[in-house]
Amino acid sequence: MSSARIGIGQGTAIYVGAILGAGILALPSLAAKEAGPASVLAWALLLLFCVPVATTFAALGGRYPDGGGVATFVSKAFGPRASAVVGYWFYFALPAGAPATAYVGGRYVADALGGGQTEALLIAVVLLGLAFTSNALGLKISGRVQLMLVGVLALLLLIACVAALPSARTANLTPFAPHGFWSVGSAASLLFFSFAGWEAVTHLSGEFRNPARDLRRVTALTLAVVAILYIGLSVTSVLVLGPQLEDSPVPLSLLLQAGVGGAASAITATVAALLALGTMTAYLAGASRLGAALARDGALPSWMAKGNKAGEVPRRSLAVLGVLSVAVSVIALTTGASLGSVMLGASACFIAVTVAGLVAGARLLPTGRPVWFGAVLAAVVMGVVLAFSEWFLLVPLVLGVAAVLYSRRRGVVPVEAASPDLEPASGAAQ
Repeated sequence: MSSARIGIGQGTAIYVGAILGAGILALPSLAAKEAGPASVLAWALLLLFCVPVATTFAALGGRYPDGGGVATFVSKAFGPRASAVVGYWFYFALPAGAPATAYVGGRYVADALGGGQTEALLIAVVLLGLAFTSNALGLKISGRVQLMLVGVLALLLLIACVAALPSARTANLTPFAPHGFWSVGSAASLLFFSFAGWEAVTHLSGEFRNPARDLRRVTALTLAVVAILYIGLSVTSVLVLGPQLEDSPVPLSLLLQAGVGGAASAITATVAALLALGTMTAYLAGASRLGAALARDGALPSWMAKGNKAGEVPRRSLAVLGVLSVAVSVIALTTGASLGSVMLGASACFIAVTVAGLVAGARLLPTGRPVWFGAVLAAVVMGVVLAFSEWFLLVPLVLGVAAVLYSRRRGVVPVEAASPDLEPASGAAQ
């Protein structure tokens, strides 16, 4: 086994990269349109909701560190067939989610620099290629790259906020809730997907030197970083832009124009590229390890299992994701499929994975402890959110049927049999 493992700094960077997304460039405006200045409460409420989700997955990852991530937790709780279904949801949603994320980032970059559709597609290809390349070089390398990306991103977002503060006006806080305080709920529903991603990084739990200890630290640091960036950007946007915030599709650009003037477009383009690249890098790191773990357990072809051990690079699984991503992109472009449909289909799968992981947490974690109550509460809330996926629920349904059919033909191996040492790790949260 390779001795290469990721440390606290690299792990935190990967986690932050999974949570932050390109939506942060536009969502402060959309939330303010719903709730006015009170939209800052929606950001705060969702950050609080992140706590039980994040701590549940940290506790499970500390107890059962494995590349299967949520699929491993579900196997321990409900058996290998259920694990295969959950694994398919995440693994086969990634080839739709990654190109869509690359295109969103490419479009932001192209718009900021005055480019059009062709430039956006070219930038998307470059971003996607960089994400796959960094993962193919190994998690140690991609972790260092992610640490640099997140560091630059955090610096740029802080510059945007600090530089614009001299233009802040407390008068912009009134009226605080022009549409009533119920509108905070509407704003929170808009912002919800800016706080997803915890399910993606569960697949990296086995890559830490001491999962039980390191996951707690990384989770706490990630929550702190995300809180500072999200709350800082939302509060600064309200104080500086005031009523103008509701009508702007690019509030970050306006903040930068107020603070740094002519460099705003270039900085916005850089932030958009870093957000998209960071998200894809983190998700690909998790999905490639999941694919190798599924192959190890018999839920995917056995030749994909190479690289399933901690410290190894699952290049075969990553290559499959690359081929599928190209195929999905070609199909979407040739059929004219909307970006929204592609992203909603992938989102339905990712939400389903999160619900399954939280339900597994309610089954596996010590009953009556705070982390157990958090898992139950988060599972109920996420279950309601999943129901709003409506007909896009057909995507995880089809993938689930495919997983069951393949598992019956091949015969899946329980995670315990595939990895005899995968028992609750010593020092794990009890």
